[in-house]
Amino acid sequence: MTTVESREPRGSAEPEVRTAAGAVRGRREDGLAVFRGIPFAEPPVGAARFAAPRPVRAWDGVREAFSFGPPAPQDSVMAGRSGGPELPTGDDWLTVNVWTPDPDPAARRPVMVWIHGGAYKLGFSGSPGYDARHIAHEGDLVVVTLNYRLGIEGFTHIDGAPANRGLLDQIAALEWVRENIAAFGGDPDQVTVVGESAGAGSIAALLAMPGAAGLFGRAIAQSVPGTFLSDAVARDVATAIAAELGLRPTVEDLSGVDPRQLPAAGEALSPKMRQYEDRWGRLAHTLNPFSPVVDGEVLPTTPWQALADGAARDIELIVGHNQDEFRLFVALSGQLGKIGDEQAARALRVFGPAPDGERAYREAFPEASAAELYELVQSDWLFRMPVLHLADAQVAGGGRAHVYELTWQTPGSSGALGACHGLDGPLLFGTLDAHLGPVLLGPEPSSEARALSARFRSAWTAFAATGDPGWPAYDTQRRTVQIFDADPRVAPYPEETSRSLWQDHTFGALPLSNA
Repeated sequence: MTTVESREPRGSAEPEVRTAAGAVRGRREDGLAVFRGIPFAEPPVGAARFAAPRPVRAWDGVREAFSFGPPAPQDSVMAGRSGGPELPTGDDWLTVNVWTPDPDPAARRPVMVWIHGGAYKLGFSGSPGYDARHIAHEGDLVVVTLNYRLGIEGFTHIDGAPANRGLLDQIAALEWVRENIAAFGGDPDQVTVVGESAGAGSIAALLAMPGAAGLFGRAIAQSVPGTFLSDAVARDVATAIAAELGLRPTVEDLSGVDPRQLPAAGEALSPKMRQYEDRWGRLAHTLNPFSPVVDGEVLPTTPWQALADGAARDIELIVGHNQDEFRLFVALSGQLGKIGDEQAARALRVFGPAPDGERAYREAFPEASAAELYELVQSDWLFRMPVLHLADAQVAGGGRAHVYELTWQTPGSSGALGACHGLDGPLLFGTLDAHLGPVLLGPEPSSEARALSARFRSAWTAFAATGDPGWPAYDTQRRTVQIFDADPRVAPYPEETSRSLWQDHTFGALPLSNA
């Protein structure tokens, strides 16, 4: 049984909390007690490599929790995205960070647990963009952020290893929250998980995973990606990744590669993925080989099927997307203003709904340019329609969902990015001048941006505390959603044309063709 205890000598700037594994010492920052880099599992190296997370060993004395733990090994571009000082190094990737108004066990404040995004291959809970002080302060709640294994370490289907190790890490972190958060002033019976992009996809998976049952009662999924892999295609992808190293996709072979060198195999495969179009279908056009695997055990079925079957009927859910999701990826690839009709036609054929996606989109959006069609169909397939179908599934399964769309047009990059993917992150955290904030919002965030950020954050913290974000629950007749803009409003779902195109589509695990 866990002993709940916190110690903070009068006037101390370094509060201490005793966790199940040992005591930790944090710091007072801006009226909060902040603890960084607390391990929730053993480092997944050596004999623990590619295994399910193992319980952290207890320590003696008081462990300093002043610095973020190192990020999990990932694509080399991470070094240029940190937005801060040099990243910490080491093998202790599986750590959590806690922001709390007061580490008093009697406080029992609502708890918000953030799962970062990054295409299941990038990201770091210690990013300056995930500084949770505004959420903890304004919401009067406890915020936890976490690291999890990424890329090949966390998501590639390796023979001899459990599938979805990154998701198992997230479950281990949530178990740590259940056992320890009371000592930090949090209520283990009032936990809300929040995530964006791959973090939202992770939450969708957690809603469907028996191993996550009972670990949270509310969930907020921002821009859920629709890519989940079948067992067959995941094994085929693993074979291709290992082949980049001249190896087999087995624990025996891959354990001999340094964890920091292994991401290079995934990076090498990504630009070659279209060579596998005849086997991987749409996945080959995403240029990202990493997604949760519907393996039938760790993740028994897709989130859409699980929710429709009632798996999350007892979980209160917010799910939503941004209006111009795919615009960010067009910009990052240097293609803004350069998309021609041939590229648009190819995207419509690959990503549009059956039986004839290109014709359906051209008839539904007759005034749209090639660039607009290119973005629309990929925004819909990858984020917008998976989100809406997840809400539909939750309602069909007897649960409750609140839906939103972020339509505010960011002034970043001279206004060319619109309401793009990732914009919701700095708005939620209030980190408008850190990490991606200046890229998306410009060097000097406007009063309008700050006001919208406050509204966004207020809705999330209210939901974490009460289950009510301030707008009506979604239903499949009226389809009422919250529109986040300079003038937020409640209205019928605005992307009705896209919804009607996709209403008969089923979001399933991506299959292996010609198998």
